[in-house]
Amino acid sequence: MSIRLDNISKTFDKFQALSPMSLNIEDGEMIGLLGPSGSGKTTLLRIIAGLEGADSGRIQFGQRDVTNLHVRDRNVGFVFQNYALFRHMTVADNVAFGLEVMDAKQRPNKAEIQKRVQHLLDMVQLGHLAKRYPSQLSGGQKQRIALARALATKPDVLLLDEPFGALDAKVRKELRRWLRNLHDEIGFTSVFVTHDQEEALELSDRVVVMSNGHIEQVDAPAQLYAQPNSRFVFDFLGNVNVFDAAAQGSRLTHQDAWLETPHQDGKTQAGQLYIRSHELALHPAPTTQAHLPLRVIAVNPIGPEVRVELAPDGWQTEQVWEADLSHADYERHPVQRGDQVFAAPTSGYFFTADSQGSPERLHWS
Repeated sequence: MSIRLDNISKTFDKFQALSPMSLNIEDGEMIGLLGPSGSGKTTLLRIIAGLEGADSGRIQFGQRDVTNLHVRDRNVGFVFQNYALFRHMTVADNVAFGLEVMDAKQRPNKAEIQKRVQHLLDMVQLGHLAKRYPSQLSGGQKQRIALARALATKPDVLLLDEPFGALDAKVRKELRRWLRNLHDEIGFTSVFVTHDQEEALELSDRVVVMSNGHIEQVDAPAQLYAQPNSRFVFDFLGNVNVFDAAAQGSRLTHQDAWLETPHQDGKTQAGQLYIRSHELALHPAPTTQAHLPLRVIAVNPIGPEVRVELAPDGWQTEQVWEADLSHADYERHPVQRGDQVFAAPTSGYFFTADSQGSPERLHWS
């Protein structure tokens, strides 16, 4: 089921939660609404569900205008962060609940309800827990049951509000992979809210990045990461080091620190160079292209990488810089807290001082 939002806006008292926005979601897509707290993503999700009314605009599910339909008439499944399972009901009864309360004309018979419940429990790999109660389940199991319950009524659209926010990191990652596989197997249209960049990039067919009630960018994860179209998107997607630069001939300078730009014409402008942490190399001495002295303040092995935290040495910035090194690179040139090192970017994104749009991509050989 496709979803079309045209010119949707929402105000709470004098607070503009959503500025007029439009969005098209294709049939079978999994869309992630990504943004910080207060960006409007949950409000948008609730408007799609019919739990909130929009002040303006139009909502279509396929060819059906649902703008003024009550939530019960939209045929959406909703999964909440806190699971919202009934404690006094068994797992099977929780999954069956939406079917049991359907209008008599639409409600399946008892045998069909039992068959559908068992099928869904098997699908979420929890058929053996049908007679247990929510208090006897782990957080990950509760979330799977909540998802099975949402799918029981065969909704046109599945909506999820921070579905894995209450789970620990390992369970969250396992459930993300499981949900993506389930989505691909069944082919339902789904929209989920998250503030976790990794979650959005891993799960979504496309990511909608939101800020202050606006849509900043809509793109496939790879495109979003490779070509962020604003400072906000760049800042929000992962670790980034920012070099505030004045222009001096072919160089970007900040006090005693400098970088030679790779421009062929030797011309440059003042602005900000954004350098992702994995695109920053560390050397024991300056290179011919970069003089960025830094002092090591922490070394943290994190999975397949070693994250080195750095403070500018001899030039000022309030930011702590980060470099993500492979274990092989770190073992070739190990550093310790207190060491002086010199950074050199392999690539970066440059925003001129007055630019709010897409940055220029720079590469150093």
